[in-house]
Amino acid sequence: MIRKLRSGGYRIYSRKKDRDTGKRRNLGTFETKEAAQRHEREIQYFKRH
Repeated sequence: MIRKLRSGGYRIYSRKKDRDTGKRRNLGTFETKEAAQRHEREIQYFKRH
């Protein structure tokens, strides 16, 4: 899940909430939405290979 930050950047959060904290895990912060989308695809690929 990609969210836009107040600073203008984009952050990737995990899809599932953490059991202990009840929050989503920060999976990286990026300057552009395209960079965040590219990294999210890499994460999904890595999870399945």
